[in-house]
Amino acid sequence: MDIRRRILSLLSIIFAGRLPGMGPRDRPGRRAALRLLSVLALPGAWLQQATSARAAGKPPLMLANTYREGVPLADFWVSEKYDGIRAYWDGRRLLTRGGEVVQAPGWFVHGWPQRAMDGELWRGRGQFEQTVSTVRRQVPDEQGWRGVSFMVFDLPQEPGTFDERLPALQALVGAISQAWVVAVRQRKVASHQALQGLLAEVEKQGGEGLVLHRGGSFYQAQRNDDLLKFKSMEDADAKVVAYLAGKGKYEGMVGALTVETADGLRFNIGSGLTDAQRRAPPSLGSIVTYRYRGLHASGKPRFAVLLRQRGD
Repeated sequence: MDIRRRILSLLSIIFAGRLPGMGPRDRPGRRAALRLLSVLALPGAWLQQATSARAAGKPPLMLANTYREGVPLADFWVSEKYDGIRAYWDGRRLLTRGGEVVQAPGWFVHGWPQRAMDGELWRGRGQFEQTVSTVRRQVPDEQGWRGVSFMVFDLPQEPGTFDERLPALQALVGAISQAWVVAVRQRKVASHQALQGLLAEVEKQGGEGLVLHRGGSFYQAQRNDDLLKFKSMEDADAKVVAYLAGKGKYEGMVGALTVETADGLRFNIGSGLTDAQRRAPPSLGSIVTYRYRGLHASGKPRFAVLLRQRGD
């Protein structure tokens, strides 16, 4: 029986009050049945999202929106946002967010289960470039991979809410029993002020920011408010469409990149370019990540600084 027919069948049972021990007025039993219905419906929804993502050559990842004050923090778990490379273990291979196969050494993934794991390949705070250099190699750098950890923060195909997936995640990582496979620490934060304090502490230590995950949420391969990121400065992606010539000490080099957002907004980024990037800038059409602090009335980012060229 396909998932749609299963759901319709269960619905008819629920609202006819025909579940064993449940009369037409048995609201607690009905609520329990509806909870069961949501769990049964999840694999079908996940499968549809996963199919769509894979059709585009990408793994089915849950993506974050931006945190804003007023979110009911009691509903969320909070963890550090690791500045590495998002990676998805599909039960056989490690994939980047863009769908590229990560050529990890055999020992790194040896014994991993045939269950999807969502996480970050990470060498430590402030070591993003070193992580990229290691992970992007087509021939694995054995020594480089010794410093990489797979920070696991979710089990995409595990049924139930995030609250329910967490114990399963911790048990799975414990069963793998490898020092480089780490279950990301999750904690509760009582107030916006406490959240700001935690952010300041993480950033002071060189961390990128925080991630908030709604405890009652199911894993959905889409961007939504069940997953939120919180940083003192925001970042976003844009496409390089032109170069501006440098002046003064940058004469003969690139002075700034002209970039375009997905919404068609164009602006220039001059800050953050290294001398090497000014001599050999990101290619036209490539995607770069920039950091900014708020927006002008025109919608253009304030204090835009080049962070990196996207490689995934």
